[in-house]
This record gives sequence, C-alpha cells and structure tokens, in this order.
Amino acid sequence: MNPGAWERRLYLAAHPFAYPLLRGLARCGPAVRVPGVGVVVNDAALARRVLLDGETFRKDGPGSPGELWTPVLGPSVLLNMEGEAHRTLRRKLTDLFTPGYAERLCAEILAEPLERLAARLSRGEEVDLVDTMRVMAGAVIGDVIGLAGRTTAASPGDRGARGAVPPQGMGDEDGYRHLFEQGERIVSMVSLRTRRLSPAQIERARAVLDPLGDIAAEAYAAGDENTVMGRMRLLGLSEDEARGAAGAFFLTGTETVATYVPRLIALLHDSGELDRVAADRSLLGAALDEAMRYITPTPVMLRSVHAPARIGGARVRPGDRVLIITHNCCRAYGPFDLDRPHPPKLRRLWFGAGPHFCIGYPIAMAEVRAVASTVLDAAPLTVVRRRAARGVLIPTYREFVVRRRAAS
Repeated sequence: MNPGAWERRLYLAAHPFAYPLLRGLARCGPAVRVPGVGVVVNDAALARRVLLDGETFRKDGPGSPGELWTPVLGPSVLLNMEGEAHRTLRRKLTDLFTPGYAERLCAEILAEPLERLAARLSRGEEVDLVDTMRVMAGAVIGDVIGLAGRTTAASPGDRGARGAVPPQGMGDEDGYRHLFEQGERIVSMVSLRTRRLSPAQIERARAVLDPLGDIAAEAYAAGDENTVMGRMRLLGLSEDEARGAAGAFFLTGTETVATYVPRLIALLHDSGELDRVAADRSLLGAALDEAMRYITPTPVMLRSVHAPARIGGARVRPGDRVLIITHNCCRAYGPFDLDRPHPPKLRRLWFGAGPHFCIGYPIAMAEVRAVASTVLDAAPLTVVRRRAARGVLIPTYREFVVRRRAAS
C-alpha cells in the first residue's frame, strides 16, 4: 500500500478546502505573499531563519499564537511570549523536562496502561490505538497538571462541574478519555484560517481550563518535589506562571502525541517496514524522525512581523502575518523512506527552532517511545480497520484498530 495514501486522506478529512490550497502553495516558491492570508514560507532554511529571529518575527503580535491564546491562558505562557520575559521563564523551566526525568516520569505513569496494552495484544485482541493513545496522553498530562490522585467526583458547586474535571476521577481510563476530549474540544475551535477566538469560544475554553488551573495551583501550593507542579514552585515560578504553564501543556501536550502514534504505526505498516523495525530496534529512532517529518504534527506555525524585513524574495512589514507551512517544508524532501538520513536543514523543525523549540519535546518523545515499543513488541500486526477523523485541527484517525497476526 502507498504509505502516503492514508496520510493524504487524513489531511483532506480534517481540512478538505485548506489542505489542497496549502499544498498548492508549495509550488509558488520558497516564500510568497498570499492576499488575505499573509506571507507563506515553504522552505525549511527560510523557516528556520524566521524562527531563530525572535526580534523581527514574534509570537506576541497580530496574527500570532499570542493573539489566539492569551485571552484563554493569560500573558505568561511560553507560547505567547518574547524577549527577556520569555527568556527568564524558559530558563526557569529548562530543568523541568530533562530527557532522564521525562523517561522516568513516563515509565512510572504508563507502567500499568502499557502492561494492559501488552496483555491485550498478546492475547490477540483487537486494540484501537486511537483510544489507547487518548488514555495514555490523558494519563501523562493529568499527572503533569496535578490531577492524578483526585478520584472524587465533582460536586454540583465545583467549578469542575462544568465538565473540565473528569466526573469518574483521574484513577480510571474513562477519566483520562474525558480529559483528552476536553482538550480536543478546545483545539478543534481553531482552523488554519483562525486569527483569534470569538468571545463565546474564549468562554468555552476557559470553562475547561480555569478548573484545571485551580487544581494545578493546588498541586503547586503543596510543593511536592515529586510532582511537576511542585517542581515548578521549587524552580522559582510564580503561581500564575505555573497555572499558565499547566494550561499550555494541556493544550499542546495531548493531541500531538495522541495523534502521532497511530499514524506512525500506520506508516510503518503501509510501507512494509513495521516488521523490520520490530525486529531491529536500532531503527526506531530513525523511524520516529522520518514519520515525524512525513506526518508533520505541527503543519503550520505562525509569527507576527515586528520590523521591516525580507523572507527570501518577499518583503514583509510590521503587522504582517507569517505562516510557516512546516508540512510543505518537510514534504519537499520526498515520500516516506525509513532509510533516508534525517535532512540537516530540518533538524526536527516540526518542534520549532531556537528560543521557542518545544520545551515538552523530551516528555513527548518519551511517551511516544514507550507506547510504540509496546506495540512493536506484539508484531506482526494486522490493521483490522481504520477511519479518518473530521472536524479536527491536527489530522488523525478516528479509529485505528490492530490485532496481533497469528504465526503461520
């Protein structure tokens, strides 16, 4: 099977009109001004240059992520900050998710869910990896925010009664699914054309995030250094900064990971490489990078121009919106190919670059590796059925069911 066929289907299901336009723009040159849209960047080297120039191209101006999320998350989260304030907060958070800590955290949180997943696959049961990843992502982000251990249902007077806090508690899979769905509802309000949320959308988003912020603040106040929120306090973050960080982690730390793993397994299966990677785990790192390149979990990045400049052949001026089409930058290097060396110009461009490189990268990859390894342990696998999701920001499967294939 052509490994790109289902990926195209996922993108078209999520963005039936925007995706053909986005891909069409790839043929218009490295950088091009599109009336009503902004300056579109399709070249990896130009994209990296924009991302590294935080003085000219910022995340806190018109058409930027800051304009989109500040009304919901407040002014002090990394994804809407620049300059010295951003550098100061990022320095405080640098030691929060080191690779070693991220590996230990995911190993502890996911030990039981991974054991259940391995048992189901070994028995030859059908497993929906989409649902599995919702549970896994919900478990990890729930622990990070401080929801783990809150197993009592929200009372009618609680802010959580608005639906943000899982009524089943955080100790079971339904609770994790509920938490994931809350984040999915917020992110689904955004399309590739969205510049800012409406007042009604802001209210709906805050109805979810404010109660989670309250719980994060409780974990912060407790100061337990074995928790992420407690470590934030020890690192010198204020309560407001910790609340904002918790909200940002919730929005950015669930869907990216949850949507990626089923697509990774699908790509390996469709390209005929799944059994090869399962047999030779030294290939897993290359498989993760190549799948990330081809899938591009962050297909578009936004920046706001704050000073006159030039991006390739396109002139930009203050107030312009820059759309880095990460998907076009990455797809320019060809079809999915496990043996392709990782292009140096990309260097994990889908996680950003420079001062805004994703601070949650270690925990995201630790989670991905843990789940992917468990799935690969069950190889050979058969894809039983799959469906594309509609009405989502990040293209994904609505259902992706696999089963261990009996030995012949």
